Parts: sequence; structure tokens; C-alpha cells
Amino acid sequence: MSPARAHILVVEDEAAQREILRYNLEAEGYSVAEAADGDEALLLLEEEAPDLVLLDWMLPGVSGIEICRRIKRRASGRDLPVIMLSARSEEVDRVRGLETGADDYMVKPFSLRELMARVRLQLRRARPGTMGARLQYGALLLEPEAHRASWAGHGLKLGPLEFRLLSTLMEHPGRVWSRESLLRRVWGREHDHDTRTVDVHVARLRKALRRAGAPADLVRTIRSEGYALG
Repeated sequence: MSPARAHILVVEDEAAQREILRYNLEAEGYSVAEAADGDEALLLLEEEAPDLVLLDWMLPGVSGIEICRRIKRRASGRDLPVIMLSARSEEVDRVRGLETGADDYMVKPFSLRELMARVRLQLRRARPGTMGARLQYGALLLEPEAHRASWAGHGLKLGPLEFRLLSTLMEHPGRVWSRESLLRRVWGREHDHDTRTVDVHVARLRKALRRAGAPADLVRTIRSEGYALG
């Protein structure tokens, strides 16, 4: 089992455009969820915990601008890349979209090749582990493509789930992950496990880290919240 593939939420009210986006994103290896209006998008943001959002400006119900604003207000949403898609091409519209918090802005009609390149760029910034990038935190090194992890040069013996768990923690050192968020990231959105499963695998990860010489508190328990690296 490799690090989890990136999960993208497409928010677009035109069915044909949603289908084109889904097809091309899945061809790139991403998993995709779809919303046809703003209200559905807000529900899926909570349920799906996406790694990136492709967000149309003009939507039935809650507008794309308002959705972007709400995403960026939340602590958990500050690192969530949002690429806004809009037929509005005036400079004032681009500026408004970016000032609302969008990480990128593309004017319709756009090149699908360029959109996929921008998606990759944003994911490399936000979730480098899913893009095969090496992750490093102090003496801790993780190489997703080679499926290797080490502490100060000493290899870590990790099972597939522990490897994905460490990858998730290393992408944002210091961030506190709830057990529910880790279940979605590591076990997938169709998991049927309870939160105690996370505790079991965190204990296994800590054991592997200690065997390699890492400090016992490298993966911290945050009371009533979850876990954090460092």
C-alpha cells in the first residue's frame, strides 16, 4: 500500500463540465468527489476531507466566492488548495477571487493540460507525499516512491498503514490531526474502522521510531484532539 492518492473535490454546476474534469483527474490517478451546487459542496467538504478543491465561481445556492471564504476561515482549511474556475476574466474578478483566499484562478474556457499542471503544483505544495516527494523532518526521512523511511540513517520497519500514517503526519509537522481525519487519510473514505484503530497503529509507529533511536515524544498525543508530529 503506497501513500494515499490525492482526493479532489470538483464543485461545478454544469454536468458535462464535471464529467470532463472527473475523467481527466481520474486519468491522472486522483480520486474525485463531485458537487453540483454550493450547499452540496459545503456538506462534502466536511465528509470527504479533500486535498484540493476545483471551485466554480457561479453556483446555485452558496456562491464559489463564499465557499472559498468559509474554507479559508477554518484552521483546517488554510492549507487546503482552492483553484477557482470562472468565466469572469476581468482583472478585478481575478483579484477578488485571489483576495478571498483562492490559491489559483483560471478563466473558462481553459486548457485541461494547464489545469492538470496547476493541480500538480498545488498538491506538491500542500501534500508532497502524494506526489512522490521526499519528506524530511529533522533526522526523520521518508521516501514515498522507494517506500523507505529512516531516522538518522537507521531504517524504520513500517507496515503499509504505519508508512501512510507517518507520511500524513510529516506533510504538516506540528499540525494536530484528529483520529477521524487520520482514518479518512490513511484508511480511505470507505473505511469501516473506529478511532481505536488509529491508536493501535500510532503505537506501532512509535515503537518503530523508538527502535531506530527517535525520541519517545516525536509523535505527540494531544488530549481530546488527536496526534501531531514534533
